[in-house]
This record gives sequence, C-alpha cells and structure tokens, in this order.
Amino acid sequence: MHLIEVFGTGCPKCKATVRNAEQAVAELGVEAKVVKVEDLAQMMERGVMMTPALAIDGKIVVAGHIAPVEEIKKQLLAAKRG
Repeated sequence: MHLIEVFGTGCPKCKATVRNAEQAVAELGVEAKVVKVEDLAQMMERGVMMTPALAIDGKIVVAGHIAPVEEIKKQLLAAKRG
C-alpha cells in the first residue's frame, strides 16, 4: 500500500491536490492512503518549501502547484515499479 501525503495549510489549492490524489488512486485501483499534513513544523522537517506539495511513500514528487490527476497517476505507477 502506498502512502500519499499532501502538504499544505488547507488552502483551495491544497484541497484540490487532495481531491486529485484521491481520484488518481480510484482510477488506478491501487491501494493507497491519502493523508493531509497541515503542521508547518512537520513540513519544514520534510523540506517542503512550497505548497501544495505531494509525497508518495516519503518522497516529495510535486511542489508548488496543484498536481493534476494524470501526473499523480504517473508518479504512483513509477513508485509501484520502483
């Protein structure tokens, strides 16, 4: 199972990234848990400088923009192979 983390303060862009991540998981039919990370200290610890950011299995794969569904699907498939 994949862990998808969406980093952000709860702004509309962050919420859109969460929706896109959930849609990507549903469309691919993969097992994944989507978690919102809103704690600024935790974001800093993880090296997130721009939000929204998205991590798959601990690796930041998108930062500073809303990740489209297709981009998230591509990243999920790459994580599955790797």
